[in-house]
Amino acid sequence: MNKMIAAITALVVVIAAGFFMFFPSQGEAQSATYHTLEGKTITSADLKGKVVLVKFWATTCTTCIAQMPDTIKHYNEYKDKGFDTVAVAMSYDNPDAIQKFSEKYQLPFTIAYDKTGELAKQFGGIRFTPVAFLLDRQGNIVKRYIANYDEQEFIQTLEKTLAQN
Repeated sequence: MNKMIAAITALVVVIAAGFFMFFPSQGEAQSATYHTLEGKTITSADLKGKVVLVKFWATTCTTCIAQMPDTIKHYNEYKDKGFDTVAVAMSYDNPDAIQKFSEKYQLPFTIAYDKTGELAKQFGGIRFTPVAFLLDRQGNIVKRYIANYDEQEFIQTLEKTLAQN
């Protein structure tokens, strides 16, 4: 029994180490280029000086859809304090569905479409949604959020990051 527990513990440690090796939670985000639904191009350099939430999502993701009202609320509440949001629709999503969703919910922030999957690769090979990264004003990853996350902790981290120069 003890050998079984030790083996399971070792396996969990190896999996966790591998996960964090391939998906770092902090550090500088790679230079990225975002292509918006409106046909504009935004680069990481364009976002420097702002605290940015880069959120990978899909119109077929029920958790993404459930989180969208909070994402809108946080954007509206903090945008005048230097906060921005870029919602990156996954390559497997349908551009028409993204556009309709954006219009229906009047998404006030930038919507990018990762048509080639390159952005998902640059952020650690994202395959499922939602996954979000909070970037500081220099473009460094402050925190990574996967699936459902603690909203109060997010707000605390956001406010702390906004307070830094």
